[in-house]
Amino acid sequence: MLPKRTATVLESIYRRFCRRDQAAFDPVHFLYEYPDAPRREVAGLVASCLAYGRVMQICKSVADALDRIGLAGCERFEDVSEAHIRRSLAGFKHRFTTGDQLAGLLIGARRAQIEHGSLQACFRRGLEAGAHDVVDATGRFVDELNRLSGACAGHLLPHPAAGSACKRLNLYLRWMVRRDEVDPGGWDGVGTELLVIPMDVHMHRLSLRLGLTRRRAADMRSAREATAGFAAADPMDPVKYDFALTRMSIVDPAGLEALISERGRS
Repeated sequence: MLPKRTATVLESIYRRFCRRDQAAFDPVHFLYEYPDAPRREVAGLVASCLAYGRVMQICKSVADALDRIGLAGCERFEDVSEAHIRRSLAGFKHRFTTGDQLAGLLIGARRAQIEHGSLQACFRRGLEAGAHDVVDATGRFVDELNRLSGACAGHLLPHPAAGSACKRLNLYLRWMVRRDEVDPGGWDGVGTELLVIPMDVHMHRLSLRLGLTRRRAADMRSAREATAGFAAADPMDPVKYDFALTRMSIVDPAGLEALISERGRS
């Protein structure tokens, strides 16, 4: 449980860093180029699934991938042929992600938009009424994209049932569900209170030091525990602090350390 003082500080950090100008070097900025939800949800899927490694390389790879498939130049992603997706991504590489894997993901996404009407509808079909969070729905979303793609996306679609924290998929959901100066939203019908913190090694380390989890693995269980901790500060929007804390760790690490030290004295 977060002390009241820590919750108050989190709110001040959110107000300080949750600004559009702070997102200029974050892959979320690619979503701002697409005012329509159908293309934004595709751009977000690409940007989030490539969001591992150094941020400058992430942004370079995302820009390259979106340029190759020509998302900005089409009115609807379903108008882009599967042959073009495969051909345009031939030779693409982002760390250990291949062009074939990214093409498989995008072909699955294209087929999902055609079959379900949108990726939003595809996700919502797996979200049960009364769900505690999005974890089970995320698993069903992964299953459906794998079915539609022929399971060609590889590591880009980790499954929560295997214990993965699904950091990049939870990042995608944060972008598409939340609406503020940083997260553009676009999806309706999924409550922000259901979102799970995108757990990577940095957020895991911070969650440990804030006492939000005791687990030594950055897995789905630790992500859920940390989310419950952040919910003490805002039960209706527990992942709102994700971007702000990540940004603060880059531009004001001393200030973040002071927050952690304050927690230790509470």
